[in-house]
Amino acid sequence: MSRQPDTDAVVAFMETLQDEICAGLEALEPETTFHSDRWTRPEGGGGDTRILADGAVFERAGVGYSRITGESLPAAASARRPELAGRDFLATGVSVVIHPRNPYVPTAHSNVRFFVAEKPGEPAVWWFGGGFDLTPYYGFEADARDWHRRIRDFCTVYGEDVYPRFKRWCDDYFHLPHRGEQRGIGGLFFDDLDEWGFERCFDFARDVGRGFMAAYAPIVERRRDTAYGERERDFQLYRRGRYVEFNLVYDRGTLFGLQSKGRAESILMSMPPLAAWRYDWRPEPGSPEARLYDEFLQPREWV
Repeated sequence: MSRQPDTDAVVAFMETLQDEICAGLEALEPETTFHSDRWTRPEGGGGDTRILADGAVFERAGVGYSRITGESLPAAASARRPELAGRDFLATGVSVVIHPRNPYVPTAHSNVRFFVAEKPGEPAVWWFGGGFDLTPYYGFEADARDWHRRIRDFCTVYGEDVYPRFKRWCDDYFHLPHRGEQRGIGGLFFDDLDEWGFERCFDFARDVGRGFMAAYAPIVERRRDTAYGERERDFQLYRRGRYVEFNLVYDRGTLFGLQSKGRAESILMSMPPLAAWRYDWRPEPGSPEARLYDEFLQPREWV
């Protein structure tokens, strides 16, 4: 079992994954295409941020690829792993955030990333991380169960404990402590994954990267034409505010990107085009909005 990484193979996969996800989203939004913004980082590396905006289905969708290198780690990484001090590093990944126009279509996020730190004469330190999660505004049992079933099915190939472990990690991670709320209905989340050896960890990362669209596209197809009005739109914008709060306060990827002096526009592509806040607002008891809080924004076993 090899523990030395094939970095070139990972970089090639990330580039391909970005193409595949963009093609899948454009198939759902045939009248709109992605705009590509290629960028470089003075300290080393760069990326390609692709944005689809003002579509009939997606108000904004961002699919970002990055490959950054450096001689020292930003604080977000070195604070967690002090043994990496003094090592050159490479970090590469694909990040996806989709904000649909219709409030009955959930917002979705996916991320797959790889990190390697090297020092002459010593073994490389590497790991994979990522996952994907779903943030509905109006909950549907069928969507939630299908989403989690698809995740469970490919995770089970790697062990019966993988889905429960990474599902729980996702529930714990995508939580807003200051609100006492979940961001959505979860999915899977993992980090620092190297325990299975490079080849098997890389296989899992590929399954996660490609599993996202397989799980998300059917939900978009089911809900994209659902009629909605001003009430649903207002609630969507209000809940998007929670998304902003999480990404700016807690998200590790946002912190790492900003501290590593990446392109700010690309790092903040996860922000929705519109969001709203209301002072101490609470949903009417028994309403569809209250049902989201009572039945869907609580960690539970969906499959």
